[in-house]
Amino acid sequence: MANQSKGTFSTVMMKFLVWRIKHISDNNFLLITAGLIGLFSGLAAVILKSAVHAIIHYLELNLNLFGFNYLYLGYPLVGILLTVFVAKYLFKESLGHGITQILYSISKNSSIMRRTRMYSRMVTSAITVGFGGSVGLEAPIVVTGSAIGSNLAKLFHLGYKNRTVLLGCGAAGAISAIFNSPVTGVIFAMEVILTEVKISRFIPLLIASVCGQLVALVLLGEDILFSFKLTESFIAGETGYYLIFGAACGLISLYFTRIMYVFEGGIKKLKNDFGRAAVGGLSLALIILTFPPIYGEGYDTIKSLLVGNTADVFHHSFLYEFSEYQASIIIFLILILLVKPMATALTIGAGGSGGIFAPSLFMGGLSGFVFSTTSNSLLNTSLSTSNFTLVGMCGVMSGVLHAPLTAIFLIAEITSGYELFVPLMLVSAISFSTISYFEKHSIYTKRLIETGDLIQYDKDQIVLSLIDLKKIVEKDLLIIHPEATLNDLVSLVMKSKRNIFPVVNDQKELEGIVTLDDIREMMFDDESRQNVIVKTIMQKPPARVSPQEKMQSVMNKFEVTQAWNLPVIDNGKYVGFISKSRIFNAYRKKLIRQTAE
Repeated sequence: MANQSKGTFSTVMMKFLVWRIKHISDNNFLLITAGLIGLFSGLAAVILKSAVHAIIHYLELNLNLFGFNYLYLGYPLVGILLTVFVAKYLFKESLGHGITQILYSISKNSSIMRRTRMYSRMVTSAITVGFGGSVGLEAPIVVTGSAIGSNLAKLFHLGYKNRTVLLGCGAAGAISAIFNSPVTGVIFAMEVILTEVKISRFIPLLIASVCGQLVALVLLGEDILFSFKLTESFIAGETGYYLIFGAACGLISLYFTRIMYVFEGGIKKLKNDFGRAAVGGLSLALIILTFPPIYGEGYDTIKSLLVGNTADVFHHSFLYEFSEYQASIIIFLILILLVKPMATALTIGAGGSGGIFAPSLFMGGLSGFVFSTTSNSLLNTSLSTSNFTLVGMCGVMSGVLHAPLTAIFLIAEITSGYELFVPLMLVSAISFSTISYFEKHSIYTKRLIETGDLIQYDKDQIVLSLIDLKKIVEKDLLIIHPEATLNDLVSLVMKSKRNIFPVVNDQKELEGIVTLDDIREMMFDDESRQNVIVKTIMQKPPARVSPQEKMQSVMNKFEVTQAWNLPVIDNGKYVGFISKSRIFNAYRKKLIRQTAE
């Protein structure tokens, strides 16, 4: 019955595609599909936001507002354990950094994403964040939207470039819907996801972003993830303070990035999934028990600081009695800034589902409030704490994500105005420049670039990275045993069309190679043919290649050795040979295909 339904769907789909080709141009169809993806991404964002806030509301009914809350020890631990269980046994996929996985799909998997990612991240992130995981919803919903775009493009048999654009449309629609910020959605897609796509693809992104926002407005109204109405304008005389603060935001971004690497890498050394989840969940719970604002996304804390309700920061904390003292508030917020990256790293590293979008905004907001409040207290200035809080969100986000334009327009849009555009530009630019001095790549791309799974701006390396070494290994070379005689080898020469003969022992290990040039002079000497043993005339190959090796590394070996053929060895066993000419041929085909698409 299932096969019959599948066959019927395939038939209908084929008829639709034929009709589409006859009646709708490729460009128009791309725009229509972009709109659909925007609508679906917007709907997914609404569902995820509503689900998470419902979970949080239900769980917080049992929390004491002004006292010690032992339930904080249970919620994050249960959330991460449940997330790991669902991801491992229900969806059978690993989580990690969602944006990184999108970039990997574009770079190494022809922009094809698993179908399960159209909904898996919604479920797992709802559990993680709902139970207090110290991460954000933005990355999971971007993964969801991107997967919708990728799979819809695949369903409609679109090529790699259009599939990549529609993947970006899903990301744009998701960001637009969750923040009610259509311009930010487009810029995020162009700046973070589609760095290699031409600006001519701007229109589909714009349509998807607008459609995503419309869905959110219809279903949620003004109840979006985060918004704030500006009450104070920018004062030009405060420019010097913003310049100093921009450099501070860059250093805070660097701290966030480095601590994330250390703690996430540390907890991932625990190989047992549930053991890692238990250790990470319990550690996170202890942090949240001490610093309740770290619970969940943290947007409520930012909103409280923006309107001056600093006492709200101490809600659910055993330190509530100190909320009346400004010094204690500043110290408390500084401590939160120090441990927030640890909490985020533990959440993701332990197996939770979420992103660093919200944590970077949280860190920036607290940094701006601490900077302005401290300056007002010590230097007797009158800096706007709300303005610095907002600009700080922009600065740290710009540094952590390496996305200055996205950060600028996000804060401009969620504040419904461009009053702060000048300080936003200054702080974003300085923060980005500061962290770029220490970290050339964003937290999303660094690991991919280090492993060779993402290559930016180098077209030759990008095309090379698309070549699968395993598919171009040559296995038609005739092998010879090291104890065989030259006469046995001559018999192979008569059968072979190649001039290289791998010398392989009984354990399938490569001991050396013999070329036709090595035996040309002695192969017609009867005495040599009978007495010379192969292992006495073989030579060691100049280098060896692994099937898992990156193509750029392979080309470097060819360059260093000046060889045209190198043996491929897998776990000590001989597999075959790879030739430079075969690589060039595969490169040419990939380049032609990319140009055609």
